[in-house]
Amino acid sequence: MVRSPTLPLRPLRFELRQVRAFICVAGELHFGRAATRLCTSQPSLSRMIHNLEKAVGVTLFARSTRKVSLTPAGEAFASECRLALAHLELAASAAQHAAGDGERRIHMAYMDFAIEGRVPQILEAFRTQVPGTLVVLEYMPTIAQHNALIDGRIDIGFMTGEFKASKIRNMLVEEHEFVVLLPEHHRLASKPSLRLADLAGEAFVIGSEDTFSSFRTMVFDLCRTADFFPRVIQEVSNSNGIFGVVAAGAGITIYSGSARTIRRSGVVVKALSDVKQRIPVFAAWLADHQSPTLQAFLDLLSASARTPVRSRGADGLLRPLQPLRRADRIAKNESGR
Repeated sequence: MVRSPTLPLRPLRFELRQVRAFICVAGELHFGRAATRLCTSQPSLSRMIHNLEKAVGVTLFARSTRKVSLTPAGEAFASECRLALAHLELAASAAQHAAGDGERRIHMAYMDFAIEGRVPQILEAFRTQVPGTLVVLEYMPTIAQHNALIDGRIDIGFMTGEFKASKIRNMLVEEHEFVVLLPEHHRLASKPSLRLADLAGEAFVIGSEDTFSSFRTMVFDLCRTADFFPRVIQEVSNSNGIFGVVAAGAGITIYSGSARTIRRSGVVVKALSDVKQRIPVFAAWLADHQSPTLQAFLDLLSASARTPVRSRGADGLLRPLQPLRRADRIAKNESGR
């Protein structure tokens, strides 16, 4: 076996607990609430973050008497830290899997709105109920998930809209409202809520066709109901990019209500008062999939209708989620058993 050249590794100058504390503060943007969540004192948390900033060599938070916000360096650091923590969780799952019988494994695909919504809490509950299972998570746009399911490359996918195919079963996981993302100094940012017609003529930032094709169709159809078509000035391939371009003042966008759980400086989230439609997030899988691990996961999804998984809201407080509602395909499948 060819071995990769060994690169000299610089010793980490900070600890995992500091990173977790930083992510908590980055999510709350409030040292008092973060300290409560971490079961520590605010002075102790402030010292921990100060030591982390000193170790990294940059200022991660902009602090004032009125608010706390991430600096550009802090936003970049937070994004990478979240990925690093996710990979550490996968590493732990892989180790548990290797130490076991090697059979409990599930490959899941997700898109942006799912991972910003209730899916992380569902996964946390699954790992608690079925310990030692290797959960492989892969980001994949909705259309790509369709192909991956048919080809057997994933066990289950969380996607926008129902996958209507003869061998596919679907379950509705949640529904998001449509919201508007605005630069914080935009002329509409001071309004309590907006109507679709308010957006006519505005410069739009929108997800690219290769990664947001399903959602783009929803947005375009929505705008047509208000007799306009979005004036798209820039397309972006991922949610982080969309938030960044909006924060920079380049334009506005219509997005999922899951944006309320994302704290991004420079971006204001506004409700659309005249829009009743919702963005459905479905779980989809092959009807004839025989994996006991997948079945255990589906049982958890079904059971959550009776014992709802809990979700952390935008204010950091845990609340019960709305019960899952099954799609017609599930009811039809069960009636034939």
